[in-house]
Amino acid sequence: MSHQNHHQKDGLRRVRWLSISAAVLAVVAMATVVGVIVFSDTDDEPATTPLPTASAPAGTTGRPSTTPSSPVPSTTKPSPTARPRVFRYQPLWPFASERDAAAWQQVYRAGGHQPWHLDAGQTALSFTTGFLGFDEVDTIVSRTVQGDDATVAVGYRTGSTWQSVAAVVHLGRIGQGDDAPWEVVGTRDTSLTLDRPGYGSAASSPVVVGGRITGVDEAIRVDVRQVSSEAPLGTFCCVPAGGERSHWSGQVSFHGATDAVLVIVASTGGHYQGVERFAVTAVTVGRP
Repeated sequence: MSHQNHHQKDGLRRVRWLSISAAVLAVVAMATVVGVIVFSDTDDEPATTPLPTASAPAGTTGRPSTTPSSPVPSTTKPSPTARPRVFRYQPLWPFASERDAAAWQQVYRAGGHQPWHLDAGQTALSFTTGFLGFDEVDTIVSRTVQGDDATVAVGYRTGSTWQSVAAVVHLGRIGQGDDAPWEVVGTRDTSLTLDRPGYGSAASSPVVVGGRITGVDEAIRVDVRQVSSEAPLGTFCCVPAGGERSHWSGQVSFHGATDAVLVIVASTGGHYQGVERFAVTAVTVGRP
């Protein structure tokens, strides 16, 4: 009888244990459901890793996500935060103003027209052989570029390896953007200087010119030019000179000036070739 009671008690314990376990599982399941509901109702969503985009299988013509555009020349416009470039010189050549330089930029950006404007050396050489007409001075001896300023020594060969410097051309970048072109603004004078009239000063015809020269049996020619004309507006030839930093001077008349800025050119030669040294300066017309 006691053994039977023992079995009955064990059965009751198992029933109670199973009931308690079922109740615990039910509570856990309910808590899980409530937690999921509460989590999904919150504003903070968990970060997710984007799934990789499937590529179209080989041989298919799946439409790309974006349509590629046709290639166009780079505009290289200045960024909105970039500091505007300030041009502090008198423009000599090839552009008469910043507006002219900007007009070239538009054409260059559309089709790459005249890329040599972006090369300080080629600009200095084109100024010498093209604008001034000194076709014997056809060599770039050296160049130095520092930011928006450059100096280019142009010259000629007097032997197989020897190069003589005719002038050191000073250039500045004019306009805005990474594709702002180079502009000739004068020369860095040494053995032949052009000090009068002063750089950027007002001038009228006739104009007195002068400077200093180191040399022997020199004959200095003076031309007055403007960007919009191929031929000089006036010429005086020639001023005899020589010595060690000797003063020279002359007077030249000109007519037909239409540009606001004129280029005065002093040149000398005759020992090895027609032009061996030159210097330039800029003057203004019609300004007080």
